[in-house]
Amino acid sequence: MLRSEIIDDPAGLEALRPHWWELWSRSPSATPFQSPAWLVPWWRTFAPGDLATVAVWSGDDLVGLAPLYLECQEADARLLPLGISLSDYLDVLCLPEITEPVGAVIAGSVLSIGWSQWILPDLPAGGAGLAIRHAALETCQAVGDAACPVLSLTGDETLLTCVPARRRRQLRRAHRAASRRGRVAIEPVLSDPQTFLDHLIRLHRARWAGHGDGVLSDSRVEEFHRQALPQLAAQALARCWLVAIGGAIVGAYYGFHHRGRAYAYLGGFDPAYADESPGALLIGQAIRQAICEGAEEFDFLRGQEAYKYSWGAVDRWTMRKIWTRSKGR
Repeated sequence: MLRSEIIDDPAGLEALRPHWWELWSRSPSATPFQSPAWLVPWWRTFAPGDLATVAVWSGDDLVGLAPLYLECQEADARLLPLGISLSDYLDVLCLPEITEPVGAVIAGSVLSIGWSQWILPDLPAGGAGLAIRHAALETCQAVGDAACPVLSLTGDETLLTCVPARRRRQLRRAHRAASRRGRVAIEPVLSDPQTFLDHLIRLHRARWAGHGDGVLSDSRVEEFHRQALPQLAAQALARCWLVAIGGAIVGAYYGFHHRGRAYAYLGGFDPAYADESPGALLIGQAIRQAICEGAEEFDFLRGQEAYKYSWGAVDRWTMRKIWTRSKGR
């Protein structure tokens, strides 16, 4: 027997955390972007509409969760996922053995909310959101949404069997160039997330100065990461690296690791060291570390920037699904 509830206040969302983590750990399509460490701070920081999260229970166990909110603009009301725009993957969470019934219960609950469109973007292949069905919903065909270049990881820390030879040569040249300016040190930062973020924000803004200023130029985005990163680090999901050349910290890498996949989320570097390619040095180190940790894939996440393909990454597309109400419903 499944029952559902609609959570429409932040306190209720916060209270879900223990159950949410348990469900997240058992949901096949879960990524760090669906964890409470990511989505609760997102809602606390942005709250761009009315909270309308659907929780599905079997007894005292949370077996399904659709973190949603309602965005109202004049006569139009859209139901959207928490984490939209800053998250590269979005999905509902549910136990794999009851995906279809949980999806039907979520859809039934969603129909009690006043909306014109229910949009789920950035659904990964095999995502539970792709399987949602309900007789009272009309569905636009799921379409490709965004390319996320992914590198398959094989071999060892030499990168010989997974990274193209040209990129490996470029990486060696970058290291030699950096060494000419002083000692090169690439170190993980796990114990002090706030100091890491200080460096990341400084370097990200420097990298994008005059070119749109970058996502971290928004103070709300900064505040979100200051809340989320310590929680992600506490769950051993975050991977943060700094590179120093001659004692100066000139590059920062912010990523995640979960279930055999590394995710390269955000970075920044000092433009004065562009010839030494601190960004490439950090990515090379992140890939090596991912291999050491047993990862099978290195996900460069959303966007088709040329540098991602130079590492050997291949596009993997997310899907977007849009539901509308059947007439008379």
